[in-house]
Amino acid sequence: MMQPDLWRFEHLAGANGFSAIAGIDEAGRGPLAGPVVSAAVILPENFSVEGVFDSKQVSPKKRDVLFHEIYQHAVSIGTGIVDAAEIDRINIHQASLLSMMFSVQSLDSRPDFLLIDGLHRISLELEQQPITKGDSKSISIAAASIIAKVTRDRLMEQYHHEFPHFGFNKHKGYPTRAHKAAIAAFGYCRIHRKTFKGVKEFI
Repeated sequence: MMQPDLWRFEHLAGANGFSAIAGIDEAGRGPLAGPVVSAAVILPENFSVEGVFDSKQVSPKKRDVLFHEIYQHAVSIGTGIVDAAEIDRINIHQASLLSMMFSVQSLDSRPDFLLIDGLHRISLELEQQPITKGDSKSISIAAASIIAKVTRDRLMEQYHHEFPHFGFNKHKGYPTRAHKAAIAAFGYCRIHRKTFKGVKEFI
């Protein structure tokens, strides 16, 4: 059975008259390379896929399974991607909020209430509620965290074929020791975030 407390925010919104509730989360604030990716997910009331939780606490293999199950059962899923160049231009905080906005706009079913992981609202004229650590408190945000994480990981695996010497397929752009050593040896590539510490020193 799904943990009932993970539905608390969805049920509260429903009790207040909202019927299309989207959970929103992002992946990729911390890496030195690649985009920030957000997902917005509207789940049906009878959604009963087990194991949906904060993507950081789910194994990669399990995330892949849940990714497909969420896509099978969700009412609607939208993703938003902001690349490294735009992150450098507007900063990672603004880029994360922008990717969240894009994810909502790409839903094919319009939501009337947003549950957003974190502290900040996004620039849309929709009722919304930011929730600190929402990916461990809301089933919709948890589902969005899995969609965002898997989508971003797959993008980084594709970039590995273009830039194999950086090892993006392993660390996904995060500042691991191996990644930092590769930057020191080869410099940066076009998907590196040139304003980030760990990259800007080599420009």
